Formats: sequence, structure tokens, C-alpha cells
Amino acid sequence: MSVDAEERAHALASPPGPPQMDSDEPEETSKPSGVSRTLALTVCSAAIGGTFQYGYNISIINAPTNYIQSFINNTYEERWGVGLEAPQVTLVWTLIVSAFSLGGLTGALLAGPLSVCVGRKNSLLLNNSFLFVGAALVLTCRLARSFEMILLARFLVGVNSGVSMNVQPMYFGESAPKHLRGAVAFSSAVFTAFGIFLGQVVGLTGLLGTEPLWPYLLASNALPGLIQLLTLPWFPESPRYLLIDRGDKEACIRSLKRLRGGEAPVLEMEEMLQEQQILEASTKTPWSLFKDPGLRPQLRTAMAASSAMMLCGNDSIYFYAYYIFLAAGIPPEKIQYITIGTGASELIASILSNLLIERVGRRYLLVGGYCLMSCWSVVFTVALILQSRGVASMAYLSMACVFAYILSFGLGPAGVTGILPAEIFDQTARPAAYMVAGSCMWISLFLVGMLFPYIVKGLGSFCFLPFMAVCVVSAVFLGLTLPETKGKTLAEITAKFDEKNGPKGKKKKRPDEPAREHYQPGQALSSTSLTQDTDPNHKNGDLN
Repeated sequence: MSVDAEERAHALASPPGPPQMDSDEPEETSKPSGVSRTLALTVCSAAIGGTFQYGYNISIINAPTNYIQSFINNTYEERWGVGLEAPQVTLVWTLIVSAFSLGGLTGALLAGPLSVCVGRKNSLLLNNSFLFVGAALVLTCRLARSFEMILLARFLVGVNSGVSMNVQPMYFGESAPKHLRGAVAFSSAVFTAFGIFLGQVVGLTGLLGTEPLWPYLLASNALPGLIQLLTLPWFPESPRYLLIDRGDKEACIRSLKRLRGGEAPVLEMEEMLQEQQILEASTKTPWSLFKDPGLRPQLRTAMAASSAMMLCGNDSIYFYAYYIFLAAGIPPEKIQYITIGTGASELIASILSNLLIERVGRRYLLVGGYCLMSCWSVVFTVALILQSRGVASMAYLSMACVFAYILSFGLGPAGVTGILPAEIFDQTARPAAYMVAGSCMWISLFLVGMLFPYIVKGLGSFCFLPFMAVCVVSAVFLGLTLPETKGKTLAEITAKFDEKNGPKGKKKKRPDEPAREHYQPGQALSSTSLTQDTDPNHKNGDLN
């Protein structure tokens, strides 16, 4: 670990001022009396136009597949007088599907600078512009006789999802109190699962999943974006962003009071003031994270977790579900209703995990989820092998494995992964960390989408063994490197990372003592400190 990183970690781990009181006492005084209604409504408003859109948009594209492919072929034939062959239509369709992942990667890279320049809340609001342009393109593509407009629309929708998947967990993690941080941040996964489920429902042939209505199905994502655009401006910005990034202490306190139901907790404000005084450097870039030895363990963990979430095969099992249900004897016209059960399974699992995360902890849910997925991959492979050899009853075991695999994914990896960068990086490193983790996630999703058809063709019944390997390696790696972050401050999490990943027997250098004189516990919310900025050189600007 570099000297600067050592000093920063130790300074955060050693709060200045008098000796600390009993560990139980601060924990109790730091908790507000109840959950603020403003916080709950902020979560709903941000998520309905945020991670909900990711789940909704990966779901609604499945129902109109045949209709869009026909539109591609008919449009090409009108232009050139000759239709496309089936492999060529499939190639264009693959490009349209892959454009979503490439847009997500672009959005992930855009999310970091955007969240620093305009704030977390304003980033989510501006992000809706990509969505509205995409909706306009799909609504007019048939009039313009252009399938290229669908490709561009899916790219823009991907940009929207890439930004929201990074900014929203950051916004939630910085706005929630410590004892609810995991549950609030995990709500991102709940809304993602809800988006998948609702997208499957809206895509039914009895609703918008028909040939005349498929453009309206693809454009229906504009409605949640409009809801967010009308509601989110009324809710507060992230308190940490206001204080640490903007240096606006008064706006931070106003935001904190609203989010905590009328009072700004003393210890929470003190913790933010300490972090503000210590983090004097400018916002880090992704490259600076790679160069900082003190942050490499955290960066490795975030990259591994984000990559594993997409490489584990959960999205692929949604694709494979149709064929499994067909082999089980379910009529093709009824499969769409059974498929809704897969989305409902992930939604139920994410809600259950949201209730458990502050009791069980992040590490156990994440590692346990990958362990369960590893087991189900083995059972699934055995069932597929026996099914291919004529054992008819194995089709039902395969169906059970589909639901069990999705439930295991929703129970841990689906939600915990998005929380990690918000909890293990400080304010200056957090946007860059989300850029790196988000890039890994979208690149992995793109690779799985492109390679999975070839994996199925080449491995047949053994096609889920690569995913089993990913789950096993992820469970082992994260179990060895990731400390429990439940209910811990950044200082405590940093110290745990050093214990697990740092050199043994190396004593950290303590920061200079003068830093202690800037701040004393108990003074953070005095009548004068509430109205005076801690740094006269900082600019003031209320983002609420």
C-alpha cells in the first residue's frame, strides 16, 4: 500500500478527538427513530426510472422478436428488391440485441463524470433524455421504414441503463443511514427484478406483444422515465455529494434532515465531516485507481463481483427456459405465461434478500448465492444429459432447476454486487470505481450474449458447465477477499480489507497529529458549525 493510501485509511480508521465511547452506544445514537417517508419515496422515484429500466428493457425485447425480424426482412426487400436469408436476418437481430450492451458500456463510462459534474439526482434526471429519444425512434421506425432506427434506439436505451445501474446505487448508498444502507441499496435489485417481471407481463400477446403493437411495447419504457422526471426533482440530493464534492454544508444538513425525518444525526454528520477533511484530493479517475496499491484489493473485488454477475449465466437461463419448457410438454402458446414465473421468482428472491441483508450480511448472501448456483448447475447438467437420452421425467427436473437457479441469483449476487462499490470506496474514488465495475459488467453481458449460442451448439447438454466454473471461482475468490461490510463505516471496511489482503506484519504509518485539531466530536452540529462552511475556499450551491 502506498504511503498516501496508508495515511488515508488510518486517518479514517482513527477518528480524531477524545477516546471513543463503548461501541454499542454510538451505534444506538446514530440510528434515527424511524425510517423517513422522504427516504422511502426518494428510493421509489429514483428506482422507477433507474434500475427498473434495466430489467424492463432486457425483458420487453423478447416478445416481439419474430415481428422485428419480419420487419427487418420486409424493409430490406422494399429497398433492394430481394429479401435477406435467415442467417442474415439473425445477424441483424443479434446486432440490435448487442447494441443494448454496447450502450450500457457507454453509459457506465459516462456515469462517473456525470455524477461528479451535476450530482447523483440530476444525473438520473438527465439520463431520461436518452430514453425519450429512443422511444421516439421506435415509434417512427415503421413510418420511416428503417430497422436501423431500432438499433440506434436500443443503443440509447442501453446508455440509459448503464448510467442508472451505476448512479442509482451510488445515490442510495450515500443517502441511506448506516443501519439501512444495505436494504436501501439492495432495493435497486428489487426494482430490476420488478422491471423484468412487468416487462414479461406487458409483452404478453393479450397486451402489447402483438404485431401491430410491438413499437408501442418498445416505447413503453418512456412512461417510467416520465414518472421519474415529474417526481424526483422534489426529493433531496445525496448529502455526501453536497458536503464532500460541492462543499455546501448547509445544503447537506437540509438534505440530511429531510432524509432522516426532521433531524440530522450527530454521529452521521461527524463521520461525513471527518471524511471531508481527510479527502482533500480531487475526484479519482479509473486509471488512478489502478495505480493506487492501497485500493487494488477493493478494485479487484468489485471487478470480480461485477463480471461474475453477468458471466454466471443467469441471463442465459432466461433464454434457455423456452426450450426447457417446450421439452417438458408445455404448449408453445402457454410458455409465455410460464416464463412470467421466472421473472416472479427473481422478484420474490430479491424482496426476501432485501429483508435479510441487514441480518445475514452481504458476504454470506453473495458467496452463498454463488454456492447454490454452482450446485444447481451440476443438477441441471445431469438433468439435461438424462433428458437427451430419453428420460422424459428429467424435463420437469430441468424446469425446477431453472427456477432454483434464478432464485439463488436473486437471493444474493443480483443485489449485493451493486452495493459493493458504494461501501468499499470513499467519496473521491466511488464514481471511478462504479465506472470500472460497470464496464466489467456490460462487457461480460456482451460476451455472454454473443458466445452463448455457440456454447450451446458446441457443448450441448454440458453448456452450463462453464457457468458452474464461474460460480465456483467467484464463491471462492469473494469468500477469501471480501470482508463483511454490514453496519460498518468506511474506516472499518478499509481496515478489514487490509487484514484480508494487506501485507502481514506491516505497521501502518499514522497521519500527522495536526489533522486532529480541525475537528472534535460533538461540535459537528453546534449552533455555529451548522451554518458555517468547514472550508471557506469551497463554493456554495444548493442542489435541492
